[in-house]
Formats: sequence, structure tokens, C-alpha cells
Amino acid sequence: MLLEEADHLIAARKAAKAAAASGSEAVEAPADAHVVPQLTGETVKEDTIWACTTCRWCDHACPVTIENVPRIVDMRRYLVLTESKFPKELTAVFKGLENQSNPWGIGSNKRQDWAEGMDGIRWAAENPDFEYLYWVGCAGSFDDRNKKITMAMLKILDAAGVSYAMLGNEEGCCGDSARRLGNEYLFQALAQANVEIFNSYKVKKIITTCPHGYNTFKNEYSQFGGNFEVYHHTELIAKFIAEGKLKLDNVHNYGTCTYHDSCFLGRYNEVYDQPRDVLKAVPGVKLQEMPQNRMNSFCCGAGGAGCGSRSTSASASTADEPQRHFRSIRTR
Repeated sequence: MLLEEADHLIAARKAAKAAAASGSEAVEAPADAHVVPQLTGETVKEDTIWACTTCRWCDHACPVTIENVPRIVDMRRYLVLTESKFPKELTAVFKGLENQSNPWGIGSNKRQDWAEGMDGIRWAAENPDFEYLYWVGCAGSFDDRNKKITMAMLKILDAAGVSYAMLGNEEGCCGDSARRLGNEYLFQALAQANVEIFNSYKVKKIITTCPHGYNTFKNEYSQFGGNFEVYHHTELIAKFIAEGKLKLDNVHNYGTCTYHDSCFLGRYNEVYDQPRDVLKAVPGVKLQEMPQNRMNSFCCGAGGAGCGSRSTSASASTADEPQRHFRSIRTR
């Protein structure tokens, strides 16, 4: 992308020189002297713009600290909001976020169905006096694997004696997908709606298991009047273990285990130690680091709203690398 932008700047400079020369009798400017390729879509190809997972690996690796991700997201905003040009897969994503406040378009009235049949569920509407808001999120509400994480987190919060509540059907998407995909108007609508709900319950502290929601609440909601203490669940679990609020029994022989640093938890927010502290505190666990870890961790390929919305070969190849490292550890 940097090379494409450099070509664009060179072309612009040549056009400027030709334009200046056209005013001189000694030099005749070419007929297309003022024509410069458009930066978005022509100089920087659309496939390049949409292949990015916003993982910030390039920002970290760049020796002169050039920030590519903000420029790529700005290009997406131009394509989405000005030209209405984006991959066809995103049509359903945007429609789902607009109509049902989740990227899969599942009915918003089904957001708390994961808790059906469970006892002791704490909804904010019924228990408005709480310390922490547990933000379940879209994946935690609708995806079968992530529902298990949600239920496990409730057991942990209950075991630690935490005062918490959830929004249930009042919850909406945090908006991360909309912003990374360039639909800034939609992101702001979702963020403002969530901040209004948070403020109505006087929320001060938020727990989330999703790194993307964590980053959005912590670093971006302040733009809309949402100023909260935001905790990733690993931060709180590590804190509870250190304080003796959680007791871990040696009931399983887990053996060798590894940890993959999420881009939005690691490179974006520098949360590296707490997840490892939790794993090290579990009896029977031997933590083995992946070859690429912490700041150098490989992206899983699902960032930048890529989970379920991207079909490019670039994203697929990005996901292959960490899986190869997972397999190498498993066979040692």
C-alpha cells in the first residue's frame, strides 16, 4: 500500500509541475497534465483496502512508525459513505446491524434467549443496583461456542461474589464492526444508543469477554459521552485470583497449553500478562508460548469485522499462520 501511495504522490507532483509549466510559453504541457489517479480505489486498489484486518502488525513492524490502519479505515469510509462501494458480503452485515443490532441479522428480541431455563440470571431491568455491567456482546449472545464462554463467566462472577447485571434484550452491538468497515454513520448511531442505555443505568464499570468490544468501550466511547472503567474478563479473573476471591481446585490434568494474543487486546491495549497469570494459576497447566507472541503475535484473520464477512484469500492466509503454530505446539 505504501508503494501505491508513493506512486500516487509522484504522479501528483508531475501533474503539478506540468500545470505550472503550462503557463510558460517555453514549455507545452501535455493534454492530461492535470489528471491524477484517484488515491482510493485506483492508486490503492480496493482489494488492498478490504483485505486489511486492522491488526496493526504493520504499524508495529514499521521502523518509522507509519500508521497505516487509520488511513485504510478512512479509505473504507470514503468508499462506503461517499461511493457506496463495498464487498457484497457486507450488505447483509450492514443490514443486520441497522435492523437488529448484530452482524448476522438475528432478531434483537432473541438476544437473551441463551439464558432460557437458567436460574439466577441478573438482568439490569430487574436488578438496577449493580457495580459491574457484564456486556455479553453479539457473539456471546448468538454464537453457540461463545454462549459457553458467557455461561462460564457467569459462574466465575458468582463464585467471586461480584455485583453485576446484564442488559439482555436492551443490549445492542458495540459498533466495532461498523467502524472498522468504514460505516462511520452506523457506528455512531449504535454507540450513541448504547451510551444512552448505559447512562440510564448509571453504569460506571463494564466487563467484556470480547477484545473488540473492550477496545471500543475503553478507547472510543468517550467520544460520545461514555466514560467508563472497562475490564477484559481476564483482567478481573487475574485480580480475583490474586485477592483470593477465586479458589482453583486441581481437578483436571490439562497438560500443555498455549495462549494466542488477540490483536485488539494485545497490540491495541497492551494486555499481555493477566491472561497468562490466569493460566499459570490453574493447577496442572503447563503454559508454552507460541513462537510469535505478545506484541509479535500473528493476527487470527477475523479482525476488521472479518469474522463472517470477509472471503478474501488474504484473510484466509492470515488465519493459516497462527493455526500452523498451534499445531506445532500440540505435537511437541
